[in-house]
Amino acid sequence: MSRSHEVLTPLECTQRALQWIGKENLTHDEMVSLNQEVLHNFREYVNPGFTEYRKSVTAGGDYGTVEWRASGPNTLVDTQGNEFLDCLGGFGIFNVGHRNPVVLDAVQKQMAKQPLHSQELLDPLRALLAKTLATLTPGNLKYTFLSNSGTESVEAALKLARARQAPRGKHTFIAAKGAFHGKSLGALSATAKDAFRRPFMPLLADFHHVPFGDIQALRKQVYDCERQGNGVAAIILEPIQGEGGVIVPPDSWLPAVRRLCDEVGALLILDEVQTGMGRTGKMFACEHYGVQPDILCLAKALGGGVMPIGATVATEEVFSVLFDNPFLHTTTFGGNPLACSAALATINVLLTENLAEKAAQNGEYLLDGLLALAEEYPDLLVTARGKGLLLALEFRANEIGYAFSSEMFRRRILVAGTLNNAKTVRIEPPLTITLPECRRVLKEAREALKKMRAERMHEKQRDEELLLQ
Repeated sequence: MSRSHEVLTPLECTQRALQWIGKENLTHDEMVSLNQEVLHNFREYVNPGFTEYRKSVTAGGDYGTVEWRASGPNTLVDTQGNEFLDCLGGFGIFNVGHRNPVVLDAVQKQMAKQPLHSQELLDPLRALLAKTLATLTPGNLKYTFLSNSGTESVEAALKLARARQAPRGKHTFIAAKGAFHGKSLGALSATAKDAFRRPFMPLLADFHHVPFGDIQALRKQVYDCERQGNGVAAIILEPIQGEGGVIVPPDSWLPAVRRLCDEVGALLILDEVQTGMGRTGKMFACEHYGVQPDILCLAKALGGGVMPIGATVATEEVFSVLFDNPFLHTTTFGGNPLACSAALATINVLLTENLAEKAAQNGEYLLDGLLALAEEYPDLLVTARGKGLLLALEFRANEIGYAFSSEMFRRRILVAGTLNNAKTVRIEPPLTITLPECRRVLKEAREALKKMRAERMHEKQRDEELLLQ
């Protein structure tokens, strides 16, 4: 019986886990043992679907690739010692790079002082972070509710909007087709993907979805609701759709949405969980379009790749619905000292190192190169698109995108499809990626596409020969 299949007591489980945590390096036998144990535990105790999902990142043996540590701001090492250039960035978590020393230092110092707050006394870092976000975010956004994730930040936004607008007879929400806002019941009601929604129907009532970037369709839905007496409480949008396939709307879209909201007294909620914190070349994607929301949702990169944290920032007018009773919407761990220290350090790094500007520059270089690849390989690629370092390649079919991700993995570069499908492969590295690393991405992508084309031509030739037999 292998060690991974042993029957262990809870104490023995924790002792073994602490031994793994304490190891800096692994021998070959330890690597094999850990990989087998992790794969077994995922299949038996986490979810066997995850091992199937990650079959594109499997390199030999009967185990999926198991990550071990960050080896630099933009690289990861697996348990076998293979180093990968991270072009996923944790789906937008690692904007300031892996294990950023400024963020780690702040968290370690706060951990030595007070890891979690008492819940009764006023915790200073929550106050300092809230003020920082008020000065950082656009326009009149002022008050912040802190949570633990992007989904929670969206839930808070929906509740704020409902509490603000219900006395005015406005209960309806409008979101976009292709949207992703999270998977809790409220956030899922705004999320558009049918496969995520269907098992949990019925979701919250009074949610409608319109084509992203189509102002006429949005206007029609808004006024249809208004005429039927279903006043629109809020429109919730991503400035650029991330999981929907890195869809960049027309430049006129967001300003037109803002004007429409003002026409009918609807609130504008912008979900910048993935697009915020410098990702698109501005601190917030809405700044590209000169638009201020009534409510802004943040998470992912806000914790610097070290701590989970979400934030819902709103105008005083909207947030005031919680003034009389601040306990209407609360969270035990949201805004804890460790998460706040990470967020404050992250904002400091983003500003001092001008990472948004670097994202704009390196993103433009990468996008130009990816567009050139789309022209060079039209049989495989439809196009490339994105803004800053939120980029994507759209392939002709899901299986082609999947094959590209697998080939890039073999070339030690991590990319992946979006949650909607593998047809669109995202390229979303840390904002600390260097120009030489960008060149490497483009070089390996070209070689991967070249190999894929040759393999497809060989398969086509073989099929033709079989037909002639």
